[in-house]
Amino acid sequence: MIQYDLCLAWNWEYDLDFLCLLREAFRKRRLFLLEVSPGVLESSLRSLERREAGIRVLLDRASECDARFLPLVSWAISRGVHEINAHGKAVSAMNKASMHLEFITAGIHTPYTIILPPWNEQAHLGTIDLQPLGVNFFIKPAHGGGGEGVVREASTLTQVAKARQQFPNDHYLLQARVKPAELGGRPGWFRVIYCGGLIFPCWWDPETHVYAPVTGDEVELYGLEALSSTAAAIARVCGLDIFSTEIAMITARVPVAVDYVNHPIDLRLGSVTPDGVPDAIVNAIAGRIADLTRDRLRELTAAR
Repeated sequence: MIQYDLCLAWNWEYDLDFLCLLREAFRKRRLFLLEVSPGVLESSLRSLERREAGIRVLLDRASECDARFLPLVSWAISRGVHEINAHGKAVSAMNKASMHLEFITAGIHTPYTIILPPWNEQAHLGTIDLQPLGVNFFIKPAHGGGGEGVVREASTLTQVAKARQQFPNDHYLLQARVKPAELGGRPGWFRVIYCGGLIFPCWWDPETHVYAPVTGDEVELYGLEALSSTAAAIARVCGLDIFSTEIAMITARVPVAVDYVNHPIDLRLGSVTPDGVPDAIVNAIAGRIADLTRDRLRELTAAR
């Protein structure tokens, strides 16, 4: 039987550059990588089921948007394969409504939010006081990403009712807009990437999605230590190994999580596309995934 150290399930063509970096990280550490894309999914799963191949760790970057990969995930879970971003925790983290409540419990600052039940459970809500949300607010479905179903400039209950019918089985969040502080002439809006204990805070423009790594001098100058501590707190809440989060600094040293947990994270290279992640960060993530895999192998060896 061929034994692979990590199985990467992937289905997005733009992951190829990240995959090249991951291959190199594994080569340097003498680890074996099984790449499962849609074209080889059936044959790979068949080999695993027949015990012609085996895997020790799974990183699933595909099943969230491609259900064809779920049998691979189910097979891995049934065999006790270690998961980077365990499937159950990943599914739970997709629910913005439940994450909002868990963030509050953990003391993580969030925008003022009203959580609404699914339209199919309660179409008519009665009187809702929208005043605390401000003149304009966001309407967000609890599930989904990439802005799907999000209304950015809402102001009326009529808009709320219309939005809730787009995904009638989902909870919805009415969320106040957050105005970040100006820090050195630019908005204090950040995307922070977490990977296995490594934290990469970046300035991030919510309109252009352009990243710029936060420097050590900027952390000290603007009191941005809270970016890393907030990301670490979010990791403890969601239990994921790799994710990103959006954080706005509304005043010095006061962070507000505005987009809670994003995964799988977009790992397109900044050298390839303007809104990609800085190359050095993607390379570090590839190396950290290889290290997490190696750590798991050591645990398995020690347990024998």
